Amino acid sequence: MFVNNISLQHYRNYEQLQLDSFGDVNLLIGQNAQGKTNLLEAIFVLALTKSHRTSKDRELISFQGESAHISASVEKKYGPLKLDLTLSPQGKKAKINGLEQRKLSNFIGSLNVVMFAPEDLEIVKGTPGVRRRFLDMEIGQVQPGYLFHLQQYQKVLHQRNNLLKQMWGKDNGEPGMLEVWDQQLVEHGVKIIKKRKQFIIKLQRWAETIHSGITNGSEALELVYLPSFGDTEEEDEAYLFDQFMIKLSQMREQELRRGMTLAGPHRDDLAFYINGKEVHTYGSQGQQRTTALSLKLAEIELIQEEIGEYPVLLLDDVLSELDPYRQTQLIETFQSRVQTFITATGIESLNADKLKNASIFRVHEGQVGS
Repeated sequence: MFVNNISLQHYRNYEQLQLDSFGDVNLLIGQNAQGKTNLLEAIFVLALTKSHRTSKDRELISFQGESAHISASVEKKYGPLKLDLTLSPQGKKAKINGLEQRKLSNFIGSLNVVMFAPEDLEIVKGTPGVRRRFLDMEIGQVQPGYLFHLQQYQKVLHQRNNLLKQMWGKDNGEPGMLEVWDQQLVEHGVKIIKKRKQFIIKLQRWAETIHSGITNGSEALELVYLPSFGDTEEEDEAYLFDQFMIKLSQMREQELRRGMTLAGPHRDDLAFYINGKEVHTYGSQGQQRTTALSLKLAEIELIQEEIGEYPVLLLDDVLSELDPYRQTQLIETFQSRVQTFITATGIESLNADKLKNASIFRVHEGQVGS
């Protein structure tokens, strides 16, 4: 998978930008707050239709613009694609080869990316919500059907929570309506849980091997899925359906008191263990950083395994954060295999010997030159 060019209009601090002739490795060099991360973010948004930095699309549109537009030509193993995405207060419009896509889930997956940024350390040491977002975004790239069930689940969850709030303190309430929402919540919820279980098993296989290599075999990394109910090993949908319904029944009184749904994939978590010790609580900063790096390298291999080609790798100011050994490990992973975009404040902070033949772009105040 290869991004040949990119065009931006009214995107963040880029009023108009056209970049062509990208190489295998592309260095975006410039001081802070000049637009390096914005350019990487634009590639990420084109892939997933949402930012890794904000949930508010309005922040992606420049002050002078009413809408933002991103387009790129992408080379894939089965042929070229022209991707277009428009962001406006009215919503998003996505096109593949000029044809508008009725559902964004049909567009997501046309371009696959792996982003590694300093904030990705939060996947290891942050809140459960960060880890759920990580799972949702990565699974959604390779399995668009997952996004459908996730969107439907979130809609039903919102409706069910509203009903629980309305029923609080009422003797009769609307138990019949709640049962309808229970059924729909569970139907979509078990699909999400099953896909997460399968994804984590595959990610574990890659991450375990990669982490062992980075640490010279001294550390064994384990990923553990923590669903809010049921057996972590069980994938049978009928079993999960029954367990989810039972859990909702058991939690009914608490849910009515609190006005919210207390079980389901919106409350799941993912834990990381090194040599049997939980990394979030007991891991050193170095172990947390290595775990995050192992996850990202595992993502690259997992996507290749799922779709048959490597994703585009986006490294936002992370090489300079890594010690020389980890930096070398990362560079050797993508060199000659994965098209990569790297931001940095200067070439001197990078392992230049390992980045031979890289294309260099200078970024200054929303302008990019080679």
